Amino acid sequence: MLINQAEGSLSANLTAWKRARRLLCVRLDTLGDVLMTTPAIRALRESVRDRSITLLTSSQGQVVTGYVPEIDYCMAYDCPWMKASGSVSDPARDREMIAALRSRRFDAAVIFTVYSQNPLAAAMLCHLAEIPLRLAHCRENPYQLLTDWVPEREPGSICRHEVRRQLDLVAAVGAATADERLSFRVTEADRERVEELMDRSVPDRSRGWIVVHPGASAPSRRYPAERFSQAADLIVRELGHHVVFTGNDGERDLIEGIRAGMAHESVSLAGLLSVGELAALLEMSPVMVSNNTGPVHVAAAVGTPVVDLYALTNPQHTPWAVENRVLFHDVPCKYCYKSVCPEGHHGCLRLVSPESVVDAVSELLVVNQEKNLRCTL
Repeated sequence: MLINQAEGSLSANLTAWKRARRLLCVRLDTLGDVLMTTPAIRALRESVRDRSITLLTSSQGQVVTGYVPEIDYCMAYDCPWMKASGSVSDPARDREMIAALRSRRFDAAVIFTVYSQNPLAAAMLCHLAEIPLRLAHCRENPYQLLTDWVPEREPGSICRHEVRRQLDLVAAVGAATADERLSFRVTEADRERVEELMDRSVPDRSRGWIVVHPGASAPSRRYPAERFSQAADLIVRELGHHVVFTGNDGERDLIEGIRAGMAHESVSLAGLLSVGELAALLEMSPVMVSNNTGPVHVAAAVGTPVVDLYALTNPQHTPWAVENRVLFHDVPCKYCYKSVCPEGHHGCLRLVSPESVVDAVSELLVVNQEKNLRCTL
């Protein structure tokens, strides 16, 4: 249900949305969250002719710049009310952002949040920037901070995938798309760079290879390192595939520890790939094995099947619109929404066997082979 806070009829407000050409999309989270918003951004773009889209996101989310064709311009803002911004707090920076937004003379703003986030700080930002139309999910009555809002019903009466949540939000102002896939455009330059890197790292790719991404920002979402070692060894021994580890600079030690626990050789590209190069690598890979983290959504965006070691911290972020196997062990304390396991046992991931990981990889390899065969017929 869309509630209109402005004076006049609901139809009049929808008409105003249909006339909005310069649109601001606010998603102040990180890479994965931004990618899960791209179908809704596509819906907004396709629903009004000649509409331009600016994304306001965090410094971490800004890495999508140039890779999402539905976004014309990206602005980075590490605001004081979001986890992604860390401990940043600078009122002068906030005033500068308000002025920058005002100067761009947006017709409307859509504020995207998970249901545990309050949209009102971002709504105030857009209000002070004199953006006339402002839409968001909201749990409480926002009065004049939002001109249009969808009452927050999660997690009480419904629980949707994050992608569906954002598509439902923009549908409230008449925006829809037939293509609900995540968006990420891999460049030829990134493909060429990764081909060169793989030629040096895995000279014999004929026997196949698998990307394994063992990092995650929250400890509660990390499959134990020793289990990754065991699963990677089984992939090499039973499936005959090389294992190529990916991660950022801060995950090098984690990956080296996992590799040290393996009996077989492996390759690490930790700290060597930009987000575009990671996407190119995943596009080439038949399967990815990962914790629930941003690169899972990069893989989904480029169509790569995913074995997702999915900690039961929340249910909304599974791989979207791509072949996948979501692995977890059911526990009474599921959906805790915690970054650190509050019970200390980490059972939802620790009790997932390495053998089940390899079985899932094997299943997806067969699915991928059958898909490729159909494409050649």
